[in-house]
Amino acid sequence: MKVSIFSTCLVDLMTPKVGIAMVEVLERLGCEIDYPASQVCCGQPTYNSGYLEDSKLAMKNMILAFERSDYVVAPSGSCIAMFHEYPKIFKGDPDWELKAITLKEKSYEFTQFIVKVLGITDVGASLEGNATYHRSCHMTRLLGEKETPFQLLEHVKGLHMEPLKNSDNCCGFGGTFSVKMPDISEQMVDEKSSCIIDTGADILISADMGCLLNIGGRLSRKGESVKIMHIAEVLNHQNPVITKGGSQS
Repeated sequence: MKVSIFSTCLVDLMTPKVGIAMVEVLERLGCEIDYPASQVCCGQPTYNSGYLEDSKLAMKNMILAFERSDYVVAPSGSCIAMFHEYPKIFKGDPDWELKAITLKEKSYEFTQFIVKVLGITDVGASLEGNATYHRSCHMTRLLGEKETPFQLLEHVKGLHMEPLKNSDNCCGFGGTFSVKMPDISEQMVDEKSSCIIDTGADILISADMGCLLNIGGRLSRKGESVKIMHIAEVLNHQNPVITKGGSQS
């Protein structure tokens, strides 16, 4: 099965290790990976700021970048949710509406693709630890995906998941929201951080790096040692095998 990777801006520029983990998991599951080099931003930051017409140039570029792809997979529910908005944005446009619908129908968030397209819930991962999971707003409310991350995490050997209080609450990032409304954003991430600390978890997992960087930064400033991990890193993790004599392989 051929899969085109949509790396997203945050993973491409700030956390490439997440993209590497995603590719390694997909290859292990038998996928043939492709990376269209002409991809850029999906247009979400400018679209959410009200610059609809200016955003269309980036959106059209993404439609063309993945025009020949069988499947498009991204490590972000938020950016895939933006692809799913394209048919509404180009509705009535004779040149772009059908192309926008085609892109939407073949685009999946990483965990969605593994569970709903590949039909796999156990990827053979193992990670010793006590973790909790943060649901991102865009993946949950716009993309409508609530279950696939938990279906996969349930099968990670050695990983114990703690329920997160107020899990539906936003972390306060929201892209440009955190820039335009810093005081409100700070209170929201403080509330989220307190709920995470109360779980006693050592690891915070999510499927969107925007949320993880926001919450992780706040936890770090509070002096908390909770480790942040994208779910692709968790699913790519395998505990070292202790061989005879005590060495690891």
